[in-house]
Amino acid sequence: MSPRKGRGQAEPASVSTLERFSRLATAAAGSSWALTIAALAIVVWAASGPLFHFSDTWQLVINTSTTIVTFLMVFLIQRSQNNDSRALHLKLNELVAAMDGASNRLIDAEGMTEKQLSILHEHYARLAELTRKDQSLTKSHSVEEADRRSARKLER
Repeated sequence: MSPRKGRGQAEPASVSTLERFSRLATAAAGSSWALTIAALAIVVWAASGPLFHFSDTWQLVINTSTTIVTFLMVFLIQRSQNNDSRALHLKLNELVAAMDGASNRLIDAEGMTEKQLSILHEHYARLAELTRKDQSLTKSHSVEEADRRSARKLER
C-alpha cells in the first residue's frame, strides 16, 4: 500500500489510474465545492418544479440522481475508510512493536477472529481489574506481570 499523497509529495509511479481517480474522487466528494454543487442542484430542481408542473418525471429525475450518487458514494466512502483504517492499524502496530514492555500479541489484532479478540478482551479486562485492585494505572503492562505482582502481595 502506498501512502496517501500529501502536500508536496509526488505520487509513486506504481499507483494505478483507478487508484488516482479514486483519490481524486474522494477528495472532490469531501470538498466544500461538492456540497455547494449538490445544494445548487437541489435548488435548480426545486425551482424547475413549476416549469414541469411537478410531474412524475420531474420527481423521477431527482430520485434517480440521488440514488445513483448515493450508490457511488457508499463505495467511495468505504474505500476511503478501508484505506484510513489500514494506515491507522499499521501505525499502531509500529508503536506496539517499537515500545519496550508492550505486548506483541496485539500486533495485527485487526486480522484476528472474533473468538481471538474475545479472548484478548477477557485478558485485558482481567488486567484492568487487577490494576483497579492495585489502585494504580501505571504499575503493570501485562496480565502475567499483574498476576505475579498480585500473588506477591498476597504472600506478604
